[in-house]
Parts: sequence; structure tokens; C-alpha cells
Amino acid sequence: MADMDAFTRRLNPDMCVVTASAGGERGGCLVGFASQCSLDPMRFVVWLSEVNHTYRVARSADVLAVHLLTRDQHDLAELFGGRTGDREDKLARARVREGYGGAVVLQDAAAWFVGRVVLRAGGGDHIGFVLDPVEWGERESGGAPLLRLEDARDIAPGHPVD
Repeated sequence: MADMDAFTRRLNPDMCVVTASAGGERGGCLVGFASQCSLDPMRFVVWLSEVNHTYRVARSADVLAVHLLTRDQHDLAELFGGRTGDREDKLARARVREGYGGAVVLQDAAAWFVGRVVLRAGGGDHIGFVLDPVEWGERESGGAPLLRLEDARDIAPGHPVD
């Protein structure tokens, strides 16, 4: 694995907040593993840790919302990355609205989309949720730089990996 570190430590992906709502529960977490995965049809995949509260909610969700934050929204990233939904409703501390299919949309996100879950796939200790985008939007952020992994390295995981 150490050899692979030479590759992965050079990566600096955009960070996302993924939110889910199902069965009267809701959750949200900071995600570093996410990417467009198809052009036609357009598809996007987010990878959620199996130990995460948001994953447990997302298993039953029909839709997920994916949000981009800007670097100046580190406090919002810390809320969703540094706390666990096992102990608190993080979404109660954020400005949210209901989106397509009951999705929870963060109103302060720089950009966001809601996607229908079309596939769940294992990939180790994370599960990939392949999404078909059905609703999206953005706020005027003045072109502020997006929050990236390097900007979030100081956030201690709210649900640490054993």
C-alpha cells in the first residue's frame, strides 16, 4: 500500500457534502470520493463509508443530494465531516430545503444536484451510489474556489475509520 501512497497523496479532489433522507431519518456527510462516471447517459457516483450514518440512511433512499462547497465554507465542511449523525442531526444546524423526491438540499451550497439512485456497488469499505441527476442549481458565489481535500485535511472524521 505504501507504493500507492505516492500516487494518492498527489490527488486533491473537490469535496462534496452528500445528504440522504429515508424512513423518517436524514443524514449528511463530507465526501472525498465522487466523480462523474458516464457521459451518455449522464451519471455521477458518490462513495459512502459503510460505517457512516449517512450510508445507513442512503441504503433506503431513492434520491441523494450532492453539494459543492467553497473554501470559505470550511465551517460547513467541518459540520458534515467532523461530526457523526449517530449523535446529532447535523442538518438541523444548516439551512436546508426539500428538493426532488424529498431530498435534503443545503441552501448555502455553491452548487448542488439531486440524483435518483440507479445502482449501488461495493468497492471495499465504501459503497458507490450511481446517480441519475434530476434537479440541480447553484448560488452566486462569485467564482470562489471550491473546497478541496487539501483544504479539509484538518477536519478530524466524526466517525473515524477503525
